[in-house]
Amino acid sequence: MDLATTKDLVRLRSRLYSELMDSVIPFWMSHAMDDAGGINTCIRDDGSIVSRDKWLWSQWRAVWVWSKLFNVFGPNRGWLEAAERIYRFASRFGWDDGAGGWRLRLAYDGTVLDGCESIYVDGFAIYALTEFARASGSNEAVSLARRTADSVLKRLRAPHDRIPAFPYPTPPGARIHGLPMIFSLVMWELGRLCVEKSYADAALEMSDDIFSHFYRADRDVILERISADNSEYAAPIGTAIVPGHGVEDMWFQIHIARDTGDMERTREACHLIDRHLTLGWDAEYGGILLAVDADGRGEVGWKFADTKLWWPHTEALYSTLLAYEHSRDKRFLDWYSKVHDYSFSHFPVSGYGEWTQKLDRRGRPITDVVALPVKDPFHLPRALIYCLDVLDRLIAQGAPNSADNLP
Repeated sequence: MDLATTKDLVRLRSRLYSELMDSVIPFWMSHAMDDAGGINTCIRDDGSIVSRDKWLWSQWRAVWVWSKLFNVFGPNRGWLEAAERIYRFASRFGWDDGAGGWRLRLAYDGTVLDGCESIYVDGFAIYALTEFARASGSNEAVSLARRTADSVLKRLRAPHDRIPAFPYPTPPGARIHGLPMIFSLVMWELGRLCVEKSYADAALEMSDDIFSHFYRADRDVILERISADNSEYAAPIGTAIVPGHGVEDMWFQIHIARDTGDMERTREACHLIDRHLTLGWDAEYGGILLAVDADGRGEVGWKFADTKLWWPHTEALYSTLLAYEHSRDKRFLDWYSKVHDYSFSHFPVSGYGEWTQKLDRRGRPITDVVALPVKDPFHLPRALIYCLDVLDRLIAQGAPNSADNLP
Protein backbone atom coordinates (compact mmCIF):
# COMPACT_ATOMS: atom_id res chain seq x y z
CA MET A 1 0.00 0.00 0.00
CA ASP A 2 1.73 3.17 -1.25
CA LEU A 3 0.55 6.47 0.26
CA ALA A 4 2.92 8.92 -1.38
CA THR A 5 0.34 11.24 -2.92
CA THR A 6 -3.14 12.60 -2.38
CA LYS A 7 -4.33 10.37 -5.24
CA ASP A 8 -3.17 7.38 -3.22
CA LEU A 9 -5.35 8.56 -0.33
CA VAL A 10 -8.32 8.92 -2.69
CA ARG A 11 -7.84 5.33 -3.88
CA LEU A 12 -7.48 4.16 -0.28
CA ARG A 13 -10.68 5.95 0.69
CA SER A 14 -12.54 4.20 -2.12
CA ARG A 15 -11.27 0.81 -1.00
CA LEU A 16 -12.14 1.34 2.66
CA TYR A 17 -15.57 2.73 1.82
CA SER A 18 -16.29 -0.36 -0.25
CA GLU A 19 -15.04 -2.62 2.55
CA LEU A 20 -17.44 -0.95 4.97
CA MET A 21 -20.52 -0.48 2.80
CA ASP A 22 -20.27 -3.43 0.41
CA SER A 23 -18.86 -6.08 2.74
CA VAL A 24 -18.93 -5.46 6.49
CA ILE A 25 -22.30 -3.80 7.04
CA PRO A 26 -24.17 -6.07 4.59
CA PHE A 27 -22.76 -9.12 6.41
CA TRP A 28 -24.33 -8.04 9.68
CA MET A 29 -27.58 -6.85 8.15
CA SER A 30 -27.98 -10.13 6.26
CA HIS A 31 -26.95 -12.65 8.88
CA ALA A 32 -27.22 -11.24 12.39
CA MET A 33 -30.40 -9.30 13.04
CA ASP A 34 -32.68 -11.34 15.32
CA ASP A 35 -36.45 -11.23 14.83
CA ALA A 36 -36.85 -11.47 18.62
CA GLY A 37 -34.77 -8.32 19.08
CA GLY A 38 -31.10 -7.51 19.35
CA ILE A 39 -28.32 -8.80 17.14
CA ASN A 40 -26.76 -12.25 17.00
CA THR A 41 -23.03 -12.10 17.66
CA CYS A 42 -22.39 -15.74 18.60
CA ILE A 43 -21.90 -16.25 14.89
CA ARG A 44 -19.40 -17.93 12.56
CA ASP A 45 -17.41 -16.28 9.80
CA ASP A 46 -19.92 -17.61 7.25
CA GLY A 47 -22.84 -15.98 9.10
CA SER A 48 -24.25 -19.18 10.59
CA ILE A 49 -25.59 -18.84 14.14
CA VAL A 50 -23.87 -20.68 16.99
CA SER A 51 -26.11 -19.34 19.76
CA ARG A 52 -28.76 -16.67 20.15
CA ASP A 53 -27.40 -15.60 23.54
CA LYS A 54 -27.13 -11.83 23.66
CA TRP A 55 -23.92 -10.50 25.24
CA LEU A 56 -24.75 -6.92 26.20
CA TRP A 57 -21.11 -5.98 25.58
CA SER A 58 -21.75 -6.67 21.88
CA GLN A 59 -25.33 -5.36 21.78
CA TRP A 60 -24.27 -1.91 22.92
CA ARG A 61 -21.30 -1.88 20.57
CA ALA A 62 -23.66 -2.61 17.68
CA VAL A 63 -25.96 0.24 18.74
CA TRP A 64 -22.94 2.55 18.56
CA VAL A 65 -21.98 1.36 15.07
CA TRP A 66 -25.40 1.77 13.45
CA SER A 67 -25.96 5.09 15.20
CA LYS A 68 -22.56 6.32 14.02
CA LEU A 69 -23.28 5.23 10.45
CA PHE A 70 -26.47 7.27 10.54
CA ASN A 71 -24.72 10.29 12.05
CA VAL A 72 -21.76 10.26 9.66
CA PHE A 73 -23.10 9.11 6.30
CA GLY A 74 -26.57 10.55 6.31
CA PRO A 75 -30.15 9.70 7.24
CA ASN A 76 -30.44 6.07 6.18
CA ARG A 77 -33.57 4.86 7.94
CA GLY A 78 -32.36 1.26 7.85
CA TRP A 79 -29.35 2.09 9.98
CA LEU A 80 -31.37 4.04 12.54
CA GLU A 81 -33.98 1.31 12.68
CA ALA A 82 -31.26 -1.29 13.28
CA ALA A 83 -29.79 0.82 16.07
CA GLU A 84 -33.21 1.36 17.63
CA ARG A 85 -34.13 -2.32 17.40
CA ILE A 86 -31.00 -3.37 19.31
CA TYR A 87 -31.36 -0.45 21.72
CA ARG A 88 -34.94 -1.44 22.58
CA PHE A 89 -33.93 -5.02 23.37
CA ALA A 90 -30.90 -4.06 25.47
CA SER A 91 -32.61 -1.26 27.37
CA ARG A 92 -35.73 -3.34 28.08
CA PHE A 93 -33.96 -6.37 29.54
CA GLY A 94 -30.40 -5.31 30.35
CA TRP A 95 -30.56 -2.87 33.27
CA ASP A 96 -30.32 -4.24 36.83
CA ASP A 97 -31.79 -1.74 39.29
CA GLY A 98 -30.41 -3.57 42.29
CA ALA A 99 -26.83 -3.55 41.03
CA GLY A 100 -27.09 -0.18 39.31
CA GLY A 101 -25.60 -1.43 36.07
CA TRP A 102 -26.02 -3.43 32.89
CA ARG A 103 -26.17 -7.20 32.82
CA LEU A 104 -23.57 -9.18 30.92
CA ARG A 105 -25.64 -11.76 29.03
CA LEU A 106 -29.29 -12.42 28.14
CA ALA A 107 -31.06 -15.23 26.34
CA TYR A 108 -32.66 -14.48 22.97
CA ASP A 109 -35.96 -13.64 24.71
CA GLY A 110 -34.38 -11.35 27.34
CA THR A 111 -34.12 -13.93 30.12
CA VAL A 112 -31.16 -13.07 32.34
CA LEU A 113 -28.24 -15.49 32.00
CA ASP A 114 -25.44 -13.46 33.65
CA GLY A 115 -25.74 -10.41 35.87
CA CYS A 116 -23.57 -7.33 36.30
CA GLU A 117 -20.23 -9.08 35.98
CA SER A 118 -18.36 -6.50 33.92
CA ILE A 119 -18.21 -2.74 34.28
CA TYR A 120 -16.99 -2.64 30.68
CA VAL A 121 -20.57 -3.35 29.60
CA ASP A 122 -21.54 -0.08 31.30
CA GLY A 123 -18.80 1.68 29.37
CA PHE A 124 -20.09 0.44 26.03
CA ALA A 125 -23.63 1.30 27.10
CA ILE A 126 -22.66 4.93 27.80
CA TYR A 127 -20.81 5.08 24.47
CA ALA A 128 -23.76 3.64 22.54
CA LEU A 129 -26.47 5.60 24.31
CA THR A 130 -24.59 8.83 23.64
CA GLU A 131 -24.26 8.11 19.92
CA PHE A 132 -27.83 6.81 19.66
CA ALA A 133 -29.12 9.97 21.33
CA ARG A 134 -27.30 12.04 18.70
CA ALA A 135 -28.90 9.97 15.94
CA SER A 136 -32.42 9.72 17.32
CA GLY A 137 -32.83 12.72 19.58
CA SER A 138 -34.02 10.34 22.28
CA ASN A 139 -34.24 11.93 25.72
CA GLU A 140 -34.73 8.45 27.13
CA ALA A 141 -31.31 7.42 25.81
CA VAL A 142 -29.70 10.51 27.36
CA SER A 143 -31.34 9.71 30.68
CA LEU A 144 -30.09 6.11 30.56
CA ALA A 145 -26.59 7.27 29.65
CA ARG A 146 -26.51 9.69 32.58
CA ARG A 147 -27.91 7.10 34.98
CA THR A 148 -25.20 4.66 33.88
CA ALA A 149 -22.42 7.24 34.08
CA ASP A 150 -23.45 8.40 37.55
CA SER A 151 -23.46 4.82 38.79
CA VAL A 152 -20.11 4.08 37.16
CA LEU A 153 -18.42 7.11 38.70
CA LYS A 154 -19.51 5.91 42.15
CA ARG A 155 -18.31 2.37 41.51
CA LEU A 156 -14.96 3.52 40.14
CA ARG A 157 -14.11 4.93 43.57
CA ALA A 158 -13.62 1.36 44.80
CA PRO A 159 -10.26 -0.43 44.48
CA HIS A 160 -9.95 -1.87 41.00
CA ASP A 161 -9.69 -5.43 42.28
CA ARG A 162 -13.20 -5.07 43.73
CA ILE A 163 -14.79 -3.90 40.48
CA PRO A 164 -16.22 -6.72 38.30
CA ALA A 165 -14.25 -6.56 35.05
CA PHE A 166 -14.99 -9.76 33.12
CA PRO A 167 -13.30 -11.12 31.01
CA TYR A 168 -10.10 -9.60 32.44
CA PRO A 169 -10.17 -10.10 36.24
CA THR A 170 -7.99 -7.66 38.13
CA PRO A 171 -5.11 -9.22 40.10
CA PRO A 172 -5.23 -8.59 43.88
CA GLY A 173 -3.85 -5.18 44.78
CA ALA A 174 -3.66 -3.98 41.17
CA ARG A 175 -5.06 -1.14 39.12
CA ILE A 176 -5.86 -1.77 35.46
CA HIS A 177 -5.33 0.42 32.42
CA GLY A 178 -8.63 -0.65 30.81
CA LEU A 179 -10.77 1.34 33.24
CA PRO A 180 -9.39 4.86 32.72
CA MET A 181 -8.88 4.00 29.06
CA ILE A 182 -12.51 3.26 28.17
CA PHE A 183 -14.16 5.59 30.66
CA SER A 184 -12.06 8.62 29.75
CA LEU A 185 -13.45 8.40 26.21
CA VAL A 186 -17.08 7.61 27.00
CA MET A 187 -17.34 10.19 29.79
CA TRP A 188 -15.85 12.77 27.45
CA GLU A 189 -18.35 11.92 24.71
CA LEU A 190 -21.28 12.07 27.14
CA GLY A 191 -20.01 15.31 28.64
CA ARG A 192 -19.94 16.89 25.19
CA LEU A 193 -23.46 15.71 24.41
CA CYS A 194 -24.93 16.92 27.69
CA VAL A 195 -22.59 19.90 28.14
CA GLU A 196 -22.00 18.42 31.58
CA LYS A 197 -18.80 19.54 33.31
CA SER A 198 -18.75 16.71 35.84
CA TYR A 199 -18.43 14.09 33.10
CA ALA A 200 -15.80 16.09 31.24
CA ASP A 201 -13.82 16.62 34.43
CA ALA A 202 -13.96 12.89 35.19
CA ALA A 203 -12.70 12.15 31.69
CA LEU A 204 -9.78 14.55 32.02
CA GLU A 205 -8.88 13.11 35.42
CA MET A 206 -8.78 9.61 33.96
CA SER A 207 -6.76 10.80 30.98
CA ASP A 208 -4.21 12.32 33.36
CA ASP A 209 -4.17 9.05 35.32
CA ILE A 210 -3.10 7.18 32.19
CA PHE A 211 -0.22 9.53 31.40
CA SER A 212 0.85 10.01 35.02
CA HIS A 213 0.67 6.42 36.27
CA PHE A 214 0.15 3.74 33.62
CA TYR A 215 2.69 5.37 31.34
CA ARG A 216 6.17 4.55 32.66
CA ALA A 217 8.74 7.03 31.41
CA ASP A 218 11.71 4.78 32.22
CA ARG A 219 10.48 2.20 29.69
CA ASP A 220 8.44 4.59 27.52
CA VAL A 221 5.44 2.23 27.62
CA ILE A 222 1.90 1.96 28.93
CA LEU A 223 1.58 -0.93 31.38
CA GLU A 224 -1.71 -2.79 31.62
CA ARG A 225 -1.46 -3.27 35.37
CA ILE A 226 0.15 -1.30 38.18
CA SER A 227 -0.16 -1.51 41.94
CA ALA A 228 -2.96 0.20 43.85
CA ASP A 229 -0.45 2.81 45.11
CA ASN A 230 0.65 3.46 41.49
CA SER A 231 3.99 1.72 41.95
CA GLU A 232 4.89 -1.16 39.64
CA TYR A 233 3.19 -4.52 40.03
CA ALA A 234 5.38 -7.61 40.11
CA ALA A 235 6.43 -9.18 36.80
CA PRO A 236 5.27 -10.73 34.59
CA ILE A 237 1.68 -9.64 35.36
CA GLY A 238 2.86 -6.11 36.04
CA THR A 239 5.08 -5.82 32.98
CA ALA A 240 2.52 -6.88 30.38
CA ILE A 241 1.98 -4.52 27.46
CA VAL A 242 -0.94 -4.89 25.05
CA PRO A 243 0.16 -2.89 21.99
CA GLY A 244 -3.39 -2.78 20.60
CA HIS A 245 -4.62 -1.15 23.81
CA GLY A 246 -1.77 1.33 23.60
CA VAL A 247 -2.62 2.49 20.08
CA GLU A 248 -6.37 2.40 20.70
CA ASP A 249 -6.11 4.39 23.91
CA MET A 250 -3.87 6.96 22.29
CA TRP A 251 -6.43 7.78 19.63
CA PHE A 252 -8.98 8.13 22.43
CA GLN A 253 -6.63 10.62 24.06
CA ILE A 254 -6.05 12.49 20.79
CA HIS A 255 -9.82 12.92 20.42
CA ILE A 256 -9.98 14.43 23.91
CA ALA A 257 -6.85 16.54 23.44
CA ARG A 258 -7.96 18.02 20.12
CA ASP A 259 -11.21 19.15 21.75
CA THR A 260 -9.28 20.85 24.55
CA GLY A 261 -6.50 22.18 22.30
CA ASP A 262 -3.82 20.27 24.21
CA MET A 263 -1.12 19.99 21.54
CA GLU A 264 1.47 18.58 23.94
CA ARG A 265 -0.83 15.71 24.90
CA THR A 266 -1.50 15.08 21.21
CA ARG A 267 2.23 14.93 20.45
CA GLU A 268 2.78 12.52 23.33
CA ALA A 269 -0.06 10.30 22.16
CA CYS A 270 1.31 10.22 18.61
CA HIS A 271 4.71 9.19 19.93
CA LEU A 272 3.15 6.37 21.97
CA ILE A 273 1.27 5.05 18.94
CA ASP A 274 4.60 4.68 17.14
CA ARG A 275 6.24 3.24 20.25
CA HIS A 276 3.65 0.52 20.84
CA LEU A 277 3.51 -0.51 17.21
CA THR A 278 7.29 -0.84 17.27
CA LEU A 279 7.09 -3.00 20.39
CA GLY A 280 4.23 -5.12 19.12
CA TRP A 281 5.19 -5.76 15.50
CA ASP A 282 6.29 -9.34 14.83
CA ALA A 283 9.43 -9.00 12.72
CA GLU A 284 9.41 -12.70 11.82
CA TYR A 285 5.82 -13.34 10.73
CA GLY A 286 4.37 -9.83 10.47
CA GLY A 287 1.33 -8.49 12.27
CA ILE A 288 0.79 -7.11 15.76
CA LEU A 289 1.27 -9.44 18.71
CA LEU A 290 -1.51 -9.34 21.29
CA ALA A 291 0.89 -8.81 24.20
CA VAL A 292 4.59 -8.43 24.96
CA ASP A 293 6.65 -7.98 28.10
CA ALA A 294 7.99 -4.52 28.91
CA ASP A 295 11.40 -5.96 29.75
CA GLY A 296 11.58 -8.49 26.95
CA ARG A 297 10.85 -11.57 29.07
CA GLY A 298 9.78 -14.75 27.34
CA GLU A 299 6.94 -15.15 29.83
CA VAL A 300 4.23 -12.57 29.16
CA GLY A 301 1.59 -11.93 31.79
CA TRP A 302 -1.31 -11.92 29.34
CA LYS A 303 -3.22 -14.87 27.89
CA PHE A 304 -2.79 -15.64 24.18
CA ALA A 305 0.10 -13.20 24.00
CA ASP A 306 1.48 -14.46 20.68
CA THR A 307 -1.81 -14.41 18.77
CA LYS A 308 -2.71 -11.97 16.01
CA LEU A 309 -6.22 -10.65 16.62
CA TRP A 310 -8.21 -8.47 14.25
CA TRP A 311 -8.92 -5.67 16.70
CA PRO A 312 -5.35 -4.37 17.34
CA HIS A 313 -4.91 -4.19 13.58
CA THR A 314 -8.13 -2.27 13.03
CA GLU A 315 -7.24 0.16 15.82
CA ALA A 316 -3.79 0.63 14.29
CA LEU A 317 -5.30 1.45 10.90
CA TYR A 318 -7.15 4.41 12.34
CA SER A 319 -4.60 5.52 14.92
CA THR A 320 -1.78 5.75 12.36
CA LEU A 321 -3.83 7.88 9.96
CA LEU A 322 -4.94 10.10 12.84
CA ALA A 323 -1.37 10.43 14.12
CA TYR A 324 -0.23 11.37 10.63
CA GLU A 325 -2.91 14.04 10.40
CA HIS A 326 -1.70 15.64 13.62
CA SER A 327 2.05 15.14 13.21
CA ARG A 328 2.60 15.07 9.42
CA ASP A 329 5.28 12.49 10.23
CA LYS A 330 5.43 10.11 7.26
CA ARG A 331 6.49 7.28 9.53
CA PHE A 332 2.80 6.95 10.36
CA LEU A 333 1.90 6.49 6.70
CA ASP A 334 4.56 3.78 6.57
CA TRP A 335 3.00 2.16 9.63
CA TYR A 336 -0.44 2.41 8.09
CA SER A 337 0.78 0.71 4.92
CA LYS A 338 2.45 -2.11 6.86
CA VAL A 339 -0.63 -2.78 9.00
CA HIS A 340 -2.98 -2.45 6.02
CA ASP A 341 -1.01 -4.96 3.93
CA TYR A 342 -0.92 -7.52 6.74
CA SER A 343 -4.58 -7.01 7.66
CA PHE A 344 -6.05 -7.21 4.17
CA SER A 345 -3.98 -10.27 3.31
CA HIS A 346 -4.91 -12.19 6.48
CA PHE A 347 -8.28 -11.21 8.00
CA PRO A 348 -10.98 -10.74 5.30
CA VAL A 349 -13.14 -13.84 4.77
CA SER A 350 -13.56 -14.29 1.05
CA GLY A 351 -17.15 -14.64 -0.08
CA TYR A 352 -18.78 -13.59 3.19
CA GLY A 353 -17.85 -9.97 3.78
CA GLU A 354 -16.42 -9.73 7.30
CA TRP A 355 -13.07 -10.45 8.91
CA THR A 356 -12.00 -13.52 10.79
CA GLN A 357 -11.01 -12.41 14.26
CA LYS A 358 -8.33 -14.74 15.62
CA LEU A 359 -5.06 -15.96 14.13
CA ASP A 360 -2.05 -17.70 15.64
CA ARG A 361 1.38 -16.17 15.41
CA ARG A 362 1.95 -17.57 11.92
CA GLY A 363 -1.36 -16.12 10.71
CA ARG A 364 -3.45 -19.30 10.77
CA PRO A 365 -7.07 -19.12 12.03
CA ILE A 366 -7.74 -20.41 15.54
CA THR A 367 -11.02 -21.18 17.30
CA ASP A 368 -10.02 -20.55 20.94
CA VAL A 369 -12.23 -18.16 22.93
CA VAL A 370 -9.80 -15.32 23.64
CA ALA A 371 -12.21 -12.98 25.49
CA LEU A 372 -15.91 -13.39 24.71
CA PRO A 373 -17.38 -16.19 22.53
CA VAL A 374 -18.62 -13.68 20.00
CA LYS A 375 -17.89 -12.24 16.58
CA ASP A 376 -18.19 -8.59 17.37
CA PRO A 377 -19.56 -5.91 15.00
CA PHE A 378 -17.49 -3.08 16.41
CA HIS A 379 -13.73 -2.66 16.02
CA LEU A 380 -13.70 -3.16 12.25
CA PRO A 381 -16.65 -0.95 11.27
CA ARG A 382 -15.64 1.71 13.81
CA ALA A 383 -12.10 1.81 12.43
CA LEU A 384 -13.35 2.03 8.85
CA ILE A 385 -15.78 4.83 9.74
CA TYR A 386 -13.03 6.83 11.42
CA CYS A 387 -10.44 6.09 8.71
CA LEU A 388 -12.85 7.52 6.14
CA ASP A 389 -13.36 10.56 8.36
CA VAL A 390 -9.66 11.37 8.64
CA LEU A 391 -9.03 10.55 4.97
CA ASP A 392 -11.68 13.07 3.96
CA ARG A 393 -9.84 15.76 5.90
CA LEU A 394 -6.42 14.78 4.56
CA ILE A 395 -7.68 14.69 0.98
CA ALA A 396 -9.31 18.10 1.39
CA GLN A 397 -6.00 19.44 2.66
CA GLY A 398 -4.05 17.94 -0.26
CA ALA A 399 -1.90 15.76 2.00
CA PRO A 400 0.56 14.16 1.73
CA ASN A 401 2.66 16.65 -0.19
CA SER A 402 6.22 17.90 -0.43
CA ALA A 403 5.68 20.23 2.53
CA ASP A 404 5.34 17.25 4.88
CA ASN A 405 8.56 16.83 6.81
CA LEU A 406 9.77 14.53 9.52
CA PRO A 407 9.99 16.28 12.88
